[in-house]
Amino acid sequence: MRADPPPSALLHERAPAKVNLTLRVLGRRADGYHDLSSVVAFAGAGDRLSLRPGAELSLGLEGPGAPVLAGEADNLVLKAARALAARVPGLVLGRFTLAKRLPVAAGLGGGSADAAAALRLLARANGLAVDDERLFEAALATGSDVPACLYGRSCLMAGRGEAISALALPRFGAVLVNPRVAVATAEVFRALALAPGTSRDAGGAAVPLAPSRAALLDWLATEPNDLEPPARALAPVLGEVERALGATARARLVRMSGSGATMFALYDDCRAAAAAARQVTGAHPGWWVKSTVLG
Repeated sequence: MRADPPPSALLHERAPAKVNLTLRVLGRRADGYHDLSSVVAFAGAGDRLSLRPGAELSLGLEGPGAPVLAGEADNLVLKAARALAARVPGLVLGRFTLAKRLPVAAGLGGGSADAAAALRLLARANGLAVDDERLFEAALATGSDVPACLYGRSCLMAGRGEAISALALPRFGAVLVNPRVAVATAEVFRALALAPGTSRDAGGAAVPLAPSRAALLDWLATEPNDLEPPARALAPVLGEVERALGATARARLVRMSGSGATMFALYDDCRAAAAAARQVTGAHPGWWVKSTVLG
């Protein structure tokens, strides 16, 4: 029997930013989906989601990103909840409140992380096991990035997002920078211009298992983000962001995450990352800049 919390209980969940350390596009399926291979890490920074269980499904928005999301017809939080409700008879739903802190359409998987957090909250509210297959099914039905965000730990994401393999990655200090330019994922893939049925040679070596920081950095240097060139064509400001991060002391790697337009830099520790974030913020006060931890 499920041990449901009282209706008045307010449940909380983090929705950490997803950072694609690498992103290879291996081809495009006949159904239009792209086959990917991506090493994913999660940041200390992210959104926050709460749920007050109840009979009706609703969503409230707060935080700096709320005005942008207010115009959306169907937030991914609601989409994920409905996908799970379609698979779990009698699912207790309720009132979600999303504190939107991450920039929107930024390549950080913010909406996917929010959807995954919603599924975790509903699992807690309904006494579902964390490995209940219906959670994964609802995640994949909601979006290709949602299964990795539901997993919530460093991993290799493959296929269109349905194949998740655990990875043990070292921790890095990191700086995330978005020039407050939204880049639509669909536009980036359209600019990549792969026809359905196209395959590409991935090349390169497999990700090392449980690598040291030095070994991982050496490997990352050989594995690009294939979406970065088309994203740069759509958002030339990414070149300026790269130069700003590259000019910071002790930056070990500078790259774009996801489909953009957020770029990240890796550092050996949080102190170097914090100093770099101050430098970038001072030079570009209009940008969104966040010092955090990845791993």
